[in-house]
Amino acid sequence: MPSYEEQGEIELIFRDYRVNLFCFNNFIYSLFVNIILQNEDDLPYEEEILRNPFSVKHWLRYIDHKKGSPKQTVNIIFERALKELPGRPVSSYLKLRRRQIKGRCITDPSYEDVNNAFERSLVFMHKIPRIWLLFIVNLLMDQCRITRTRQVFDRALRALPITQHHRVWPLYLKFLKIHDIPETAVRVFRRYLKLYPEDAEDYIEYLISIGRLDEAAMKLAYIVNKEDFVSKHGKSNHQLWNELCELISKNPDKVRSLNVDAIIRGGLRRYTDQLGHLWNSLADYYVRSGLFERARDIYEEAIQTVTTVRDFTQVFDAYAQFEELSLSKRMEDAANNLNPTEEEIDDIELELRLARFEHLMERRLLLLNSVLLRQNPHNVHEWHKRVKLYEGKPHEIINTYTEAVQTVDPKLAVGKLHTLWVAFAKFYEENSQIDDARVVFEKATHVPYSKVDDLASVWCEWAEMEIRHENFDEALKLMQKATVMPPRKVAYHDESETVQMRLYKSLKVWSMYADLEESFGTFKSCKAVYDRIIDLKIATPQIIINYGLFLEEHKYFEEAFRAYEKGIALFKWPNVYDIWNTYLTKFLKRYGGTKLERARDLFEQCLENCPPNFAKVTRRSTSSIFSFLLD
Repeated sequence: MPSYEEQGEIELIFRDYRVNLFCFNNFIYSLFVNIILQNEDDLPYEEEILRNPFSVKHWLRYIDHKKGSPKQTVNIIFERALKELPGRPVSSYLKLRRRQIKGRCITDPSYEDVNNAFERSLVFMHKIPRIWLLFIVNLLMDQCRITRTRQVFDRALRALPITQHHRVWPLYLKFLKIHDIPETAVRVFRRYLKLYPEDAEDYIEYLISIGRLDEAAMKLAYIVNKEDFVSKHGKSNHQLWNELCELISKNPDKVRSLNVDAIIRGGLRRYTDQLGHLWNSLADYYVRSGLFERARDIYEEAIQTVTTVRDFTQVFDAYAQFEELSLSKRMEDAANNLNPTEEEIDDIELELRLARFEHLMERRLLLLNSVLLRQNPHNVHEWHKRVKLYEGKPHEIINTYTEAVQTVDPKLAVGKLHTLWVAFAKFYEENSQIDDARVVFEKATHVPYSKVDDLASVWCEWAEMEIRHENFDEALKLMQKATVMPPRKVAYHDESETVQMRLYKSLKVWSMYADLEESFGTFKSCKAVYDRIIDLKIATPQIIINYGLFLEEHKYFEEAFRAYEKGIALFKWPNVYDIWNTYLTKFLKRYGGTKLERARDLFEQCLENCPPNFAKVTRRSTSSIFSFLLD
C-alpha cells in the first residue's frame, strides 16, 4: 500500500493531466468551431446549442441544417452532440457513418474510422443489443474480419443480459456456418447448447456437415437416451434412434467412441416393431468394417429371431443381396487371377460361396414358416405347412411333428390340434411302422382337447387305421374302450370336466361303433350298442331309422317297430317326421290290411300332434294308403 507522500504525488500527477486535457479539449473545440462556422447561417444554431447543450431537438435541428454540408462537418456536429448527450442520437449517427462508406472497398481506411465510432458508442451503449447487431451485421461481417467479428460477438454476449442473448446467438451461429472455421464453431456451439440444449439437432447437423461424425454420433446417442428431450423438428425418439443407427453403421471408420453392437442391440430390445431395419444396420456396420463373416452371423441371427413377415423380408432381401454381391465380387477376382495355384483355390472358394447362396435361397420358405410359428407357435395350419416343406426328409418330419405336439397348447390352438396327432400317426402308418402309429394314437387320446369332437376324431381315426390293416377285432375293442362309462356321471356340455370324461356321450364315436358292430360284430352286440345310444339319449332320427332297418334285415320286425316307437318318444315334430314316415311305411308293408285297428291307432297317434304344414302331407299319405288297403 503506497505511503502518504506517494499518494500526494499521484494526486498531483492526475490533477496536471486533467488540466492539460481540459486545455486540449478547448483547443480542439475552438478548432472545430473555426472549421464549421464558415458562414453566418450557422451562428443562430451555435447560440441555441450553447444555451441548450442538453436539448436533443436543437442538436437535431442543427444537424438537419448542415445535411448538405461535407460529411466531415456533419460528423463533427454529431460528435459534439454525443459528447454532450452520450447515447441519445447515436443510432442515427452510426447509420449515417455506415452509409458514408457504402460501396467502398473493405480495405479502405474509412472502415476503421467507422469501427472506432462504433467502439466509442459501445462505451455507453453496451447494454443495447441493437448497437451490437448494427456493428456486427452491417459492418464487421461485411469486412470479412473473422477474428474481430468473433471477438465482438463474445463481447456482446458478455455485455448483454442473458434475456437478450436470443437476439445474438442466431447471427453468431450463422456467421460460424458461413466461414470454414470448424474448431471455433464447435467450441461456440458447445457454449450455445449450455443455454439452449433443445437445439442439439442443429449442432449434430453441423458436425455431420464438417465430417466430425464421431462427436455427432456421441451427441445423438446422448439425446436419444435423454427421456425428456423434445425434438424441435418434430422427430420421435424412434426416428432419432434410426438416424443414429444409420450414422454409426455407415461410418464404422469414423465413429470410434461408441459401442455400435451394444447400441443397436439395445434398440432391438427397445423397438420391437422395427427389428428388420435395425438388424440390417448392424450387419451393414460389419460389412463396411470388412468383417464379412461376422456380418453373415448377424444376418443368420436376425432371420432366426424376427417375428414379423415384414422384418423377415427386409433382412432376407439384404442377406441375399450381400451374398450375391460377395459371390459376384469373388467371380471377378477369379477371372482376373492368372496364377494356376491360386486359380484352383479360387474355384473351390467360389463353389463354396455359390453353394452357400443356393442353400440360403432354398431355405426361404422354411425360414418364413419359422417366422410365422414364432409369431404364433399354436398355429396348427403352419405346422402342417412346415411338414410339407420337409417332404422327403423323414427325420426332419418326425422332429417337426414331435416339436409341434409338444408346443401347441390345446387351449390356445388355432385350428384343430387333433389333426397334428392324426397326421403324425398316419406318417408312421405310411412307412409301415404300425406300432409307432399306435403309440402316437395312444398319446393323442390323453391330450386335453378343447372339444369332445376332437378326441372323438382321434379314436375314430385310430379305429379306421386298424380296419385298413384288417385288425377288425382291435377296432371293435378301441370303440368299446372309447365308449366306457366314466366313474361318475357328467354332462356332455360341462366344460369344467375333461373331454375324456365326456367322450362316452359322443355321437361320432357311437355312430362308428354301431357301424363296426353291424359290419364285424354279432347281432346281439350290435343291438346292445343301438340300445345304449338310445338310453344315453344321443340318438338322431337317422340312427333310429338305421336301427330299425338293421332289425328288419335280421327279421326282427316287432323289435324294429319298438325301436321306431322309442325314437318317436325321443323326438318331437318336425324331427320325428322321417321316423313316422318310415315306421308307417314299414308297418303297412309288413301287415298290409290285416291289422287295420293297429294301423288306424298309429295314424291317429301320428296326426295328434302333427303341425299344420306336415299334417297335409301326412293326411294325403294316410288316405292313399287306406284307399289302397280297401281296394
